[in-house]
Amino acid sequence: MASASLPSRSNRPSLGARGLSQNSILNDHQQYKSPPPAGPLSGPTPGSIDGMLEDSDRPHRARKSTISSEALSPMSSIASLNPSPIPPSPSLVKDSGIVHTMSHQDCQALPDDPPKLIATIFYNHANPRHSSPRLEHSTISYQPSIDSLSLPHVAPGSAPVSDLSKYPLEPPTSDPTPLDHLYGSHVSQLCLTNFLSVLDSLPPSLPYRPLVSSHRCLAENSTTPRVMEVTFSPPPNPEYLPFPLLSKHENLSRFELSWNVEVILQRSTAFRRYPRLAVFDMDSTLIQQEVIDVLATYSPNPEASTIISSITARAMAGELDFASSLRERVKLLRGLPSTIFNTLLAENRITITPGAQRLNALLRSIGCRTAVISGGFQPLADWLAGELKLDHAIANHLLVDPSTDLMTGELNSTYPIVTAQHKRSTLQNLAKEYRIPIPQTIAVGDGANDIPMLQAAGLGVAWRAKERVQMEAPARLNAGKDLGDIAYLLGLTKAEIDELLAGNASAE
Repeated sequence: MASASLPSRSNRPSLGARGLSQNSILNDHQQYKSPPPAGPLSGPTPGSIDGMLEDSDRPHRARKSTISSEALSPMSSIASLNPSPIPPSPSLVKDSGIVHTMSHQDCQALPDDPPKLIATIFYNHANPRHSSPRLEHSTISYQPSIDSLSLPHVAPGSAPVSDLSKYPLEPPTSDPTPLDHLYGSHVSQLCLTNFLSVLDSLPPSLPYRPLVSSHRCLAENSTTPRVMEVTFSPPPNPEYLPFPLLSKHENLSRFELSWNVEVILQRSTAFRRYPRLAVFDMDSTLIQQEVIDVLATYSPNPEASTIISSITARAMAGELDFASSLRERVKLLRGLPSTIFNTLLAENRITITPGAQRLNALLRSIGCRTAVISGGFQPLADWLAGELKLDHAIANHLLVDPSTDLMTGELNSTYPIVTAQHKRSTLQNLAKEYRIPIPQTIAVGDGANDIPMLQAAGLGVAWRAKERVQMEAPARLNAGKDLGDIAYLLGLTKAEIDELLAGNASAE
C-alpha cells in the first residue's frame, strides 16, 4: 500500500551511458555538427523549420531516450512538437577539427616576445634537377663494370694531393644528396619541413622558447611555389651564431645544396617592407656587359681587348686595387672617338638586364628613389638613367681632347673616381639628403668594389656576383628568374607586384 503511493523508480529521469552515446552530447551540441544531407525521398531535414512544422501535424512518436516522458508531462505540449536545435548553414560552420586561437604571427608582439626573422626561399628555376627515367621504362640496358668507373676527381688546390689513393686522411665529403628531383622542382612541403628542422637544430636563445613559424607562397602559385617567405621566431642564440653569420652556417648551406634553393635572411621590420632609396651598380648588374671590355674591342691596339678583360676580371674579384686598375685600362682606350658610346648603343652592344625595368618601375610605384652608382663611365650611366627613369646617375668621367674629339686615355680629375668607398659614401649622402634612414635603403651589385656599399645598406644583395662578393655581402641571389625577383625580398607577392605595376603604368 505504501509502495503504491510512491512514484515508480523507472519514472525518474536518468542519464546513462546509452544516453550519453546517443542523445545527450549530440543533441546538446547539435549546433557544432553539420546536419546530414537530405535525399530526394527523405523528406525535410530533421531539426529544420520545415521538419518541425511537419512533425507538429503528425502523431507524436516517442523519441528514444533514457529520460522518461511521464516525468516531463508538464511539458508534453511542447514535447509533442519534437523540438531540436536549428543547426546553422553547413556552408558557414563545418566540423573541420581546426583549433583557432586569438593570436597569430601578425598580432602585436608583447614586450618580452623574441624578435622575428624572415627567410625568403628561391628555388633555382633556371637549373632544375629532374629525376632520371624509371628503370623499367628505359630502353637502355647498360650496366657499367667496376673497371669502367673512374675514381672521383679532386680539384687542384682543394686538398694536399689530387690523387685519392695518396690522400693522407679521408677524402673530402661528397655533396648532399639532391632532393628536389624526388619531391618536385619547386619549394615543396618537405623542403619547407626540412628548413624548419634545420632552424630547430641550431642552439636556441635563452630562455628557451619553441620555434614558431608561418609561411606564404610569393610566386608563382601555391601548388608549386618558386618563391616562399617563412617567418620564424625565436632566432638562434646570437652568442653562438650572430645574425650576419646565420646564412653562412654549414647546415643551412647543405640545405640549399640538397633542395637546389637559395635562402635570404632578413630581420622582420617595417623598414624591410617600405624601402625609400635603392642604388644599383651598372656593369653586370643593370646591364649585362662590362662596358670597358666592350670598348676595348674598338681599340686600334689588337692586344687591348685581352689585357683589359683580364684586368677587369681580377679587379672585380677583388684581386687588384680598383682605382689603379681603372687607370691602367683607360690608358688602352686612348684614341677612341668620344662618340664611341653612341656607336655601342646603335650597334646594340649594350643589353639591359632582364627584370631591371620591371624592378625599377615597381620601386617608383611605391615612392622609392633610385640611382645608379657605377665604376663605369658617365655617358652610359646617363643613358641608362633615362631608360630606367632613375633619379641619379653617378659614374667616372673620361678626358677628351677638344681639338681632336678623341679620348686621351686619362680620367677627368675634376670628378672623383667612383671607388668602393665612394659608392658607400654616395649611398649615405643620398640617404642623408632625402632624410631616409639607412635601414630603408637597398643596394645591388656584383663586384668587389660594391662590397662596402652592400654592407652599408639596409638590404645589400649580391646579384649573380663574384665569389668573394657572395661571401661578404649580407645577401646573395643567383637563383632568381631575373633582376625583378629582388622585389620578393620586400614581402610582395606576384599578384601584388602586378597590381602595383598596373597602377604605375596607368599613372605614367
